[in-house]
Amino acid sequence: MMRTRPLKVALLGCGVVGSEVARIMTTHADDLAQRIGAPVELAGVAVRRPSRVREGIDPDLVTTDATALVKRGDIDVVVEVIGGIEPARTLITTAFEHGASVVSANKALLAQDGAALHAVAEQHGKDLYYEAAVAGAIPLIRPLRESLAGDKVNRVLGIVNGTTNFILDKMDSTGAGYQEALDEATALGYAEADPTADVEGFDAAAKAAILAGIAFHSRVRLDDVYREGMTEVTAADFASAKNMGCTIKLLAICERAEDGGSVTARVHPAMIPLTHPLASVRGAYNAVFVESDASGQLMFYGPGAGGAPTASAVLGDLVAVCRNRLSGATGPGESAYAGLTVSPMGDVVTRYHISLDVADKPGVLAQVATVFAEHGVSIDTVRQTGKDGEASLVVVTHRASDASLSGTVEALRKLDTVRGVASIMRVEGE
Repeated sequence: MMRTRPLKVALLGCGVVGSEVARIMTTHADDLAQRIGAPVELAGVAVRRPSRVREGIDPDLVTTDATALVKRGDIDVVVEVIGGIEPARTLITTAFEHGASVVSANKALLAQDGAALHAVAEQHGKDLYYEAAVAGAIPLIRPLRESLAGDKVNRVLGIVNGTTNFILDKMDSTGAGYQEALDEATALGYAEADPTADVEGFDAAAKAAILAGIAFHSRVRLDDVYREGMTEVTAADFASAKNMGCTIKLLAICERAEDGGSVTARVHPAMIPLTHPLASVRGAYNAVFVESDASGQLMFYGPGAGGAPTASAVLGDLVAVCRNRLSGATGPGESAYAGLTVSPMGDVVTRYHISLDVADKPGVLAQVATVFAEHGVSIDTVRQTGKDGEASLVVVTHRASDASLSGTVEALRKLDTVRGVASIMRVEGE
């Protein structure tokens, strides 16, 4: 039997995502009520610029006083889509303290202070849901923390930023340079005027922290995630990748160590074989590949950003939280019982593709090979081309630690026959 008294929802932020949340709540009100078991009512919308016309939203609901809105006491669920650390953190904490559960899309805040927010939610017996914080509309958080709760996840490997995937896909398919591809992404609205958060990997790193924490039942913060941007990737790198039967993606990689005692979380460009499912992810789409003991390999794919896709994830959480509210229950909270440590990047073992500019004369290859051997790095393949006294030497290693590879490269730079290190890229997905 449906309850007639509506559940009241406060919306913090009414930009691209927030406006879509409000629209879907209005246009799908009857369906949402049937799915939840009670009507849901938009009780207030906190914004920075109240004078802006917001189609479909009663102007009387709009306020600039977000604090007063979450303190009302009659709010059942607060939906936070303003982003950033403050005032979002304080507003969410205040919402819990005044009896509301929270649905958030705030990846930066959750990656930095997720543990503290979960603690406050648990203290007050409220829900904290955040499916929309990672990979937009793709169901990922709930499968990891609910569907796979009985399994042991060993690796999460994914493309979690649509802007960077669009740029790299354009470079791969057209031969465009980085700046040219970025300009097109900006013109099409995929990249912000300041794309730093995307192209330098900050956005993906925050998502990696969230995914690692859930997958491995351990606390992983943004500061624990190794990060490299993709601004140095060149057309020449793509040419080398194609020679290896690979392409290049900006990947978020979260792994459990082979001994099970620690985890790593990292974001960086990497070559992946064209046969790997992630290699075929095109345009601004996202995809995440999960490897676990019992279920094996799973892949989650779809639009990873945008107003409507992200709002879809928010509304899914809203339905779940409202159902919990009616039943007097709460959903899964933080699961950090494993307490695994996060290993430094130096301990990460993977394959490497190294491109060197060298003198084109006898003995160079032997010198280079000796340096790799002295640092315990085994070579898989070598390719050398050159003329007029200059040459390019491409070395692909077997699996080696990041620390040993760093020592190798430092020693290579000291060789008189090595003019420079053109590029270093990890090879993943094998």
